[in-house]
Amino acid sequence: MSDARNLDQPLWTPSPERLVGSQMTAFREHANARWGLALSDYDSLHAWSVDQPEQFWTSIWHFGEVVGDPGKTVLEHGDRMPGARWFPEATLNFAQNLLRRRDGDEALVFWGEDKVKQRLTWAELYREVAHFAAALREMGIGPGDRVAAYMPNMPQTVVAMLATSSIGAIFTSASPDFGEQGVLDRFGQTEPKVLITVDGYYYNGKAVDCHDKVAAVVAGLPSLKRVVVVPYLKAEPVLTGIAHARSWGEFLKPHQQVTEIEFAQLPFDHPLYIMYSSGTTGVPKCIVHCAGGALLQHIKEHRLHTDVKPGDRVFYFTTCGWMMWNWLVSGLAVGATLLLFDGSPFVDEGDILFDYADAEGMTHFGTSAKFIDHLAKLGRRPNQTHKLDTVRAIMSTGSPLVPEGFDYVYEAIKKDVCLSSISGGTDILSCFVLGNPVLPVWRGEIQCKGLGMAIEVFDDDGKPVRGEKGELVCTKPFPAMPIGFWNDPDNAKYHAAYFERFDNIWCHGDFCEITEHGGLIIHGRSDATLNPGGVRIGTAEIYRQVEKLDEILESLVIGQDWDKDVRVVLFVKLRDGVVLDDALIQKIKQTIRANTTPRHVPAKVVAVDDIPRTRSGKIVELAVRNVVHGRPVKNVEALANPDALDFYRNRKELEQ
Repeated sequence: MSDARNLDQPLWTPSPERLVGSQMTAFREHANARWGLALSDYDSLHAWSVDQPEQFWTSIWHFGEVVGDPGKTVLEHGDRMPGARWFPEATLNFAQNLLRRRDGDEALVFWGEDKVKQRLTWAELYREVAHFAAALREMGIGPGDRVAAYMPNMPQTVVAMLATSSIGAIFTSASPDFGEQGVLDRFGQTEPKVLITVDGYYYNGKAVDCHDKVAAVVAGLPSLKRVVVVPYLKAEPVLTGIAHARSWGEFLKPHQQVTEIEFAQLPFDHPLYIMYSSGTTGVPKCIVHCAGGALLQHIKEHRLHTDVKPGDRVFYFTTCGWMMWNWLVSGLAVGATLLLFDGSPFVDEGDILFDYADAEGMTHFGTSAKFIDHLAKLGRRPNQTHKLDTVRAIMSTGSPLVPEGFDYVYEAIKKDVCLSSISGGTDILSCFVLGNPVLPVWRGEIQCKGLGMAIEVFDDDGKPVRGEKGELVCTKPFPAMPIGFWNDPDNAKYHAAYFERFDNIWCHGDFCEITEHGGLIIHGRSDATLNPGGVRIGTAEIYRQVEKLDEILESLVIGQDWDKDVRVVLFVKLRDGVVLDDALIQKIKQTIRANTTPRHVPAKVVAVDDIPRTRSGKIVELAVRNVVHGRPVKNVEALANPDALDFYRNRKELEQ
């Protein structure tokens, strides 16, 4: 896409009808009426939300119609981070808030590529959860026990999570493409009593059997009392050799008569999920999130920032090993229908997700920046092959969406759509910065800071800056902060992860800037930031320029220690038939130099056959940097394609 356009104009502006009809507008009016305010726009609403957190989060509780007792106190120790406590007297149940409907409308729709389709109404979902919860209770599973899912993104996974949280047990998950050691690195730390798994799954049209891998994982988890196997590839899963195994049907059969769920009323900060960091620097950190924080934060993000309404049909391409699955499932709390998908998004050359959108009346289309980039490279134009008339919002995360990605969405997918690039992470189970239905979309920018999130960009001295690159920080506590890490009794690991850089300030590890529009641009992870000659450079600035070139499918950039400094090394994955000759190297360097600075120009450009990435699709600069420097990569099980690291070892090009 060309950069020649009017950059003084937004790519999209909400219509007057969308402004008036948005829940963001309704919430602002609700806050004005409740607290006697005169908030007139988003900036004033955001300022109030961080200056008056007790008023703001109380309003989210009531506007979101949370089922539970909020108690009298909203915030204790609000000057401590960590250490703040939200709604310390409150009681609620997470699952109860997601299962308010019991009617005959659809709650879940599932496509397993083009092989399997399933549907559950709200009444059927409630009934399935009731059966599963009764089976767990009969086993003696109770508050604080762990239930793990080694599952695709399918209805049974949602049922298991809701049943687990209904009784106060803790849910944790991984996707079935994880290898044996990757699962044991995660579940081995959290010691679940119950494992829900599957006989196999489909990927890119092929059936992948999971029996032997599941048997090995179960053998490595002595804490397990029961393994529940969901039939996906076959009507009857093979259970031979899997200890403690029952099929899904067998496990639920004794409890078919149960029609009601006994929702345990629990404290606001009762553990809900254990999530896992995806880094490759060691065994994954086990991040514990609480029920109340996840519920309030997700209601805020779904209802206000994404404008999800009852009856909307919400899709996000995700696996159960990525926090976007947990985020997606919370759409039930708004009364939305969830459109679940498992498999490859590139079945039928990337058409299948757009087929899904048209067939199911999708209103919210969630994907990754890499998916959008790849569609553009393929030259696909969904607006010429699909109607997409119900889609109101497109969301993108996983990595920064480059300005050309914004262009592509509006030129090749849909013009009248709120394109929301969003960023946050597993650490907070949500977003720091995200979309907004009442604000314009500016090319290359995330629209706004999240309500209730006191976001700043700090320079190296801890001073807030605007229009300059720095560290993304949050200066005040928020309910979706983790309640801690598993097996970290003195909170030493938790403190080291977020609070060592700046005292009493959450430092997220993103290198970014605040724009003149009040939006944000993420330039990459701080720990992957390049530092040639002592000048910090965000990796996203280089990726943007390189991946504009038709010859290059994808790239990865690192800093290599060299001659008492750091030099920039760019690895490129080329289109089939393209050769990295001197002419192409010069074209790459000239493109980078012309659009950035001389410091961004790589000292070396090296062709590789593959780019290593985590199972949620993020490229892993740090792992490659370790390989190039001859250092071990401690957690290769976090990678979807660990063999790709071999392409970076002992490269002759990097020895001179």
